[in-house]
Amino acid sequence: MQKEPEQHKNNPADQPQLSLNDQMLRRLEERQHLLDAGINPYPSQFAVTRFSSQVFEAFQDEVKEPVSVAGRIMTIRKMGKASFFHIQDSKGRIQIYLKKDEVGEATYNTFKLLDIGDIVGVKGYSFKTKTGEISVHAETLELLTKSLRPIPVAKEKEVDGEKVVFDAFSDKELRYRQRYVDLIVNPEVKGTFIKRSAIVSFMRNSFASRGWLEVETPILQPIYGGAAARPFTTHHNALDMQLYLRIANELYLKRLIVGGFDGVFEFAKDFRNEGIDRFHNPEFTQVELYVAYKDYNWMMQMVEELISETAQKVNQSEVTSFLGNEISLKPPFRRLSIIDAIAEYTGRDIRGKSEDELRYTAKDLGLELDPKISSGKIIDEIFGEFVEPKLIQPTFIIDYPTEMSPLAKEHPSQPGIVERFELIVGGKEVCNSFSELNDPVIQRERLESQAKLRQRGDEEAMIVDEDFLRAIEYGMPPCAGIGIGIDRLVMLLTGQDSIRDVIFFPHLKPE
Repeated sequence: MQKEPEQHKNNPADQPQLSLNDQMLRRLEERQHLLDAGINPYPSQFAVTRFSSQVFEAFQDEVKEPVSVAGRIMTIRKMGKASFFHIQDSKGRIQIYLKKDEVGEATYNTFKLLDIGDIVGVKGYSFKTKTGEISVHAETLELLTKSLRPIPVAKEKEVDGEKVVFDAFSDKELRYRQRYVDLIVNPEVKGTFIKRSAIVSFMRNSFASRGWLEVETPILQPIYGGAAARPFTTHHNALDMQLYLRIANELYLKRLIVGGFDGVFEFAKDFRNEGIDRFHNPEFTQVELYVAYKDYNWMMQMVEELISETAQKVNQSEVTSFLGNEISLKPPFRRLSIIDAIAEYTGRDIRGKSEDELRYTAKDLGLELDPKISSGKIIDEIFGEFVEPKLIQPTFIIDYPTEMSPLAKEHPSQPGIVERFELIVGGKEVCNSFSELNDPVIQRERLESQAKLRQRGDEEAMIVDEDFLRAIEYGMPPCAGIGIGIDRLVMLLTGQDSIRDVIFFPHLKPE
């Protein structure tokens, strides 16, 4: 055991930053006893040679393999001269056998001051107990961290011959607020986030292998753009200017296409000052990709392949279970225009309808609409209410009215329609893509029309970005772009029904 520097010795009563209960007071007293015995409860390092899973994998009968393991105590049985406890590391749990005659009286007395939640290092050898459990026979024990707060370890009891778990750490909001505790006592939660990392890594490698360049663009922007959303606003003191947290990185990535890159992508944190629910968090992750000389038809095929391959990589299957539905991600996906989709699911043909006629249709369907919104928003409201939730199997909704997509290229054979698609899976949008508008004259007209919508009161309408217009006036090649919501894709591939279950630290109301 290591010695504690003299200046670290504190009285348990001198801990005003902690809200003390009886268990914490007892643990603080134990901490002090350790300090008084010259034992440092928080040493700097410990040499680990095996994770718990590696001990199990390498175990051979009659072979006492030397191992050095470390982890958090999760169960403990203190007995007279020999004790058992389980430690949990990042790979699982393993039992430790501790015998007083072998580790010495001083170490065994130290063990008596340990609790569930403390982190320890153990050196010894692997063996199998009489009950057949692969364990570590401790030759040395070292306290690495004294836990001052008791962790809410679930307990089991037998009821009518069945094991029943009680006192589990299962309150959703508490789990989100204290994700660190959630990860300790519900280790299966780690699996979701390990898959999330695998999804991002696979997509990143897939893009890079095609020769596309991963880049970084500004999070603080003088003009926000690239999506219809309300921004978070901040102030830069040195420049005395208002800035916005980005709502999308689209306009900056297209500047790079202008500059001569054939393909660029960015895994980005975006921020939208809007509501919070099962599918929305004000801070979220998406990847945006722009590829020169391609259109939205090419992008649809690429997305089919990407999502199918990603599912195969992380789940070894193209079928996933999401919100109670078995969903096949095997290409090809269904394609349906937004006008035809509304007709199919509402029985209303809105093709060529005026704003007043669209408003009447929405009212007849039972929608209460803000009187300030325009035709595009009315169509979006109808689609979102009556169509999107019913699209369970992967469906490309294509060919949107121009007003709904001011950054997309006009369809060559359908006036008033642009080359755009959204992929809907499980009743929710997963990605959004355009054949990018690269005519600077039309782009200016579109953005100026958006400015007029802002004057009508539409806070989500886009702003005229003069520098972006200047960039495409130099000439942007034909280009396909897409934004894929990482959080929603992870929900889909891990079967989680809330965005909060795929974000380590989701935003919540203050405690």
